[in-house]
Amino acid sequence: MSVLDLAQNSVRAQASLIEISVTADTAADRLTVEIADDGCGMTAEQAARAEDPFFTTRTTRKVGLGVPFFKQAALAAGGEFRLWSEPGKGTRVTASFVLDSIDRMPLGDISGAIHTLIVFNTQLDVLYRYEVDGRGFVLDTRQVRELLGGVPLDAPEVSLYLKEYLEENKREADGGATI
Repeated sequence: MSVLDLAQNSVRAQASLIEISVTADTAADRLTVEIADDGCGMTAEQAARAEDPFFTTRTTRKVGLGVPFFKQAALAAGGEFRLWSEPGKGTRVTASFVLDSIDRMPLGDISGAIHTLIVFNTQLDVLYRYEVDGRGFVLDTRQVRELLGGVPLDAPEVSLYLKEYLEENKREADGGATI
């Protein structure tokens, strides 16, 4: 859910492209998740405060928990967290986790999260990379759009195809293991 929450921040930041990368290296005992966008970015002050749960640029509520929860999850699992942002250039959030840490929560339904992001935000492009121990795949909605020639990504047949593509390729990459 953190990945989807941070991607929604990118949508609110008027990004036209969101890049999401999930990389697991079992030999190094590491899981790395990166979310980057080309949205409006944040000032240095906003970026410094983004890790504070009581700071948000949203006017509909007074708390912003996505970044703080993501950071806490990474640190609790023996990992690291980095946030980079620049006005007019976008934002990049990177979290790494120790794979076998007892405190690391499972990745969850990442395929479902990516599918949801794509079909409910058809105005934006998503570049998604998933890799486990050197085996993986890439889904780039820019390429999908080109192949479809104008058929929308939220058309039922396309949505079903994307869902199956994500699930099938994830299983091939990770052998069905829970990451």
